[in-house]
Amino acid sequence: MPVESDKELSGITLQVYLYVVRKNRSVGPRDVMKGLNLSSPSVSYRHLQKLEDLGYLKNNRYGEYVTGDRAKVDGYLWFGHRLIPKMIIYSFIFMTILVVEILVLVVHYSVEDYAFKVFFLLLTLITGFAMIVFLFEGLSNSKRTKKGFIIN
Repeated sequence: MPVESDKELSGITLQVYLYVVRKNRSVGPRDVMKGLNLSSPSVSYRHLQKLEDLGYLKNNRYGEYVTGDRAKVDGYLWFGHRLIPKMIIYSFIFMTILVVEILVLVVHYSVEDYAFKVFFLLLTLITGFAMIVFLFEGLSNSKRTKKGFIIN
C-alpha cells in the first residue's frame, strides 16, 4: 500500500517506475542505471528506495526490485505494461461510432429522404468533431510523462 495518497511521481522517479513496470521482472540498481542512462547506481538506488517506500516496488531477497502496487494515474488506464490516456480510448470509441454512422449513411443514402440525410450528416459531423477533440486531448495529455503524473 502506498504510504501517502495523492503523491506525485515525476522526473527520474517516474521514469524508474515505468522502466521497472515495462521490464516485468526483477531489476537491480545497475540495470536501472544502464536502462535509463543514469549517472551512477546510487542515483537509481535512491529512486528505487523511494518507490519502495511508497509501496510501488518491493525488494526481493536478492536485493532486486519487483513491482508492488500499481500506481493509479489520473486520466490514464493500464493496458499490460503501458499507460494509455483515457482520452485516446474515448477517441477510438467515437471513431468506431463514426465508422458505423458512415456505413449506415452509405447504405441508406439512396432510399432515405432529404431530412434523414441532413440529420444523419449532422450527426456524423458531430461524432467526427468529438473524435478529433478527444484525440487531440489524449495526445496532449500523453506529454505528461515528462512532467509527472498525479498518483492516487
